[in-house]
Amino acid sequence: MKKEILYSNKAPEPIGPYSQGIYVSWDSKQQMLFTSGQVAIDPATGNFISGGIKEQTKQVMENLSALLKEGKSDLKKVIKTTVFIKNMDDFAAMNEVYAEYFGESKPARSTVEVARLPKDALVEIEVIAYI
Repeated sequence: MKKEILYSNKAPEPIGPYSQGIYVSWDSKQQMLFTSGQVAIDPATGNFISGGIKEQTKQVMENLSALLKEGKSDLKKVIKTTVFIKNMDDFAAMNEVYAEYFGESKPARSTVEVARLPKDALVEIEVIAYI
């Protein structure tokens, strides 16, 4: 098995000692991509975006899309997501935006309410995809 670091300048720089993502390959035909959780940071400015759960979820999904593209994958190849949400009352609004990105290609998902996220974000999402 081989492990490689994924980096994209089209996604936010890590705000801690971690990689944006990791490739794992068993051979040239069996490869997976694991992303770190993404929060609503605009990669062009490095600033946390303003707005509510819908705006933050949109930015998070754009960040994930950029990472997946850099990793030769896409949202249609996502097999599992984990959503960390600050307030479960925002679940329906987050889901509305989330569904726009996945359409009929719905991955398995866990959603967990948490007390606090980096940058006081309202939502953080990580994905596992195949290449």
